[in-house]
Amino acid sequence: MTDSSGVRARAWKLFLLYLVLLCGFVLCIAWAESAGMPRRWIGPIFLFATVALYAGIGLYTRTSDPEEYYVAGRRVPAFFNGMACAADWMSAASFISLAGGLYLLGFGGTATQPGGLAYVMGWTGGFVLVALLIAPHLRRMNLYTVPDYFMVRYGGAWPRRLAALSAVLCSLVYLVAQIYGIGLIASRLTGVQFEIGIMLGLGGVLLCSFLGGMRAITWTQVAQYVVMLLAFLIPVSWLAYKQLGHPLAPVAYGELLITISEQERKLAQSPVEQRVQQEYWRRAGDYAMRLQNVPNAMAAERSRIERRLSDLKARDADSRAIVNTYRELAALPRDEDTARERWTRAMHENLDRARQLGGMPPHLEPFGTASASDDDDGAASDVVRRNFLALMFCLMVGTAGLPHLLTRYYTTSSVSGARRSVAWTLAFILLLYLSAPALAAMIKFEVMSNLVGQTFDSLPGWILQWARVDPALVSVEDINGDRIVQFSEIRFGGDIVMLATPELGGMPYVVAGLVAAGGLAAALSTADGLLLTITNSVVRDLYCRDIDPAIGPEQRVILSKFMLMTVALAAAFAAALKPGDILALVSWSFSIAASAFVPAMVMGICWRRVDARAAVAGMLAGLVVTLGYMTAHAGWAREALGLNATDGLWFGIQPVSAGVFGVPAGVAVITLLTLLRPRRQTLL
Repeated sequence: MTDSSGVRARAWKLFLLYLVLLCGFVLCIAWAESAGMPRRWIGPIFLFATVALYAGIGLYTRTSDPEEYYVAGRRVPAFFNGMACAADWMSAASFISLAGGLYLLGFGGTATQPGGLAYVMGWTGGFVLVALLIAPHLRRMNLYTVPDYFMVRYGGAWPRRLAALSAVLCSLVYLVAQIYGIGLIASRLTGVQFEIGIMLGLGGVLLCSFLGGMRAITWTQVAQYVVMLLAFLIPVSWLAYKQLGHPLAPVAYGELLITISEQERKLAQSPVEQRVQQEYWRRAGDYAMRLQNVPNAMAAERSRIERRLSDLKARDADSRAIVNTYRELAALPRDEDTARERWTRAMHENLDRARQLGGMPPHLEPFGTASASDDDDGAASDVVRRNFLALMFCLMVGTAGLPHLLTRYYTTSSVSGARRSVAWTLAFILLLYLSAPALAAMIKFEVMSNLVGQTFDSLPGWILQWARVDPALVSVEDINGDRIVQFSEIRFGGDIVMLATPELGGMPYVVAGLVAAGGLAAALSTADGLLLTITNSVVRDLYCRDIDPAIGPEQRVILSKFMLMTVALAAAFAAALKPGDILALVSWSFSIAASAFVPAMVMGICWRRVDARAAVAGMLAGLVVTLGYMTAHAGWAREALGLNATDGLWFGIQPVSAGVFGVPAGVAVITLLTLLRPRRQTLL
């Protein structure tokens, strides 16, 4: 395609035809549901229909031409490139987890987890940096990958090698989060196990990126963005009309925030809620007692369960009770280290749940002021504020350094096209980001108004269905034994809030299928771009330059395809281990990208004196500080050392925002080495 009026007209015709067919498909499924189609068919239909669509685009746009495979021939119109960038950008973290973060953490957040607005402001503001500092300059150089910039700007092999390795590292962490989201949605849609769901979704990723590279990915992402937009705005508008009387949620949800604040105050003063909190305190104390003598506690716990099992068998109790007791016995920790780690984590979780609102901060609380006591002289509030600003900084700067995002701006036909693409990208992102805070507020209102106060016998079936996918996603436990659901007894994971919105709001199941398809599109679109970035860094920037420079262009593309499959399978294995929630994994990758790329990239653009030695030293300094801080304060490291979530932190900053230390370290090292080196001519 060329960026001409004829090509744009053809692209628009195909795009409008696709939009009409997609809307018609959704309406047909809605009609079929009303006519009696079983719900168990709707999820698989959405899954296989959308994956087949993306695979069809991949087949239609398949190519072996290196220019098409790596940068889509540099002929993508700015409007559609902006749409593809938005789909590439709005990963599972944005579509699935952003509203969940706002629901759980409110606007301000806590000392250990920054508020949801940090994500909205950081990710959106990052595109301003991309437009002003990065995208036009990279497009002007007519390159293929981000490591190419370091090779051309600084010369020598080590800037390129370090950039390629950094691209692999940050993209791989990001990719694991996307594949986890793919498995989550695919398993929910089809009812298969989580690991099988990962492999089902992975097939769609490989068919798009394996066959056509950037060319296929670009047009697939355009199709995926439309699915995401419909899947997000339809349930948000539906819920807004139900609660506010009109579908424009971002305009009028402010009045809902006042109602939520009033209900939070009532819940905090409720005697029933306080009894739930006391039970959590009791459980935390029980775990603390076990930790004082782990071997004796293990023996006592095993003896208690074995006595109960013997009693059940003697009374010829229900077989389900016996099976559950056997499972409880099998789940006991095998050794002291495992027991200590598990009970320490459980103690801290119960301590968190013992606070008001089940450990969730009030939705409108500004930087923890409601929880700050007079004794700490505002110290707690300062820590919350620092974490909020640190995460916002890392997300903003990390946006300007993400390799898979910056590569997208190589696909436009001109520098001005790159600038227009950034503007369109920001516009398309805002359509969803303006609605995410409103959705979080409406979900919280729905939970407080309709779910709280129900009997446990009348709980909807979707809670159990999502719990089967992953118990960390949702749990509702009768803590105080009154058989009535209290707010503190409900525990949602951040990755469930958006996906469960249709069922929580009482919408037709076709909307739930559409939302799941939107989440799948978000994860697939980003996974495609990340896979291509990783394989290009390994094959093009490392193997073909350092090991086999004589390899031909077509053989290079073939090797990239096989490497892509290998990386996808490795990431799928890592995602099956469930290493963390989506927001945390994605935030780590932003800190890594910010520290590794942005200081050397921006200073190389703005300061001619910066040379290869300074750039390499700055990149290494940023990576060492960031990765060192993350590792030293990782959850497993803290549990092994017996530390809580705030011990040993620099200025109270959580490890997810380690880039706030890595970026200044990189800037300082580059500046110092550049000033100490005599002036000489550098490459442009």
